[in-house]
Amino acid sequence: MAQPGETPRSPAASGDWTVQAADAVERVVVAVRDKTSVPLTTLARALVYGLLAAVMGLVIVVFVVIVVVRLLTAYVVGGEVWAAYVIVGGIFVLPGVFLLRRASSAQGSSGKGAS
Repeated sequence: MAQPGETPRSPAASGDWTVQAADAVERVVVAVRDKTSVPLTTLARALVYGLLAAVMGLVIVVFVVIVVVRLLTAYVVGGEVWAAYVIVGGIFVLPGVFLLRRASSAQGSSGKGAS
């Protein structure tokens, strides 16, 4: 115990090796956790929120398509549901054809085309 007027010495300065060893182990554990657990936690959060956003986006797209078909049926094509389906189908086919042509031209220019 420190006497009055005497400053207490830190455990590291007094040569207490148990405290030094515990501090070293703690530093190593914190460094390993920061390099492994923290990035994995961040990745897991990104995956969960990304999947949630994708599912919600898909639900919104489906609802928008339903509303568009209903509005086309009611106000544009005079109650003919098949005509609304043709219009909405055309809206989806055109970008699909464009992307398919673009993908096949990119594949042909790289020399990896099907034989």
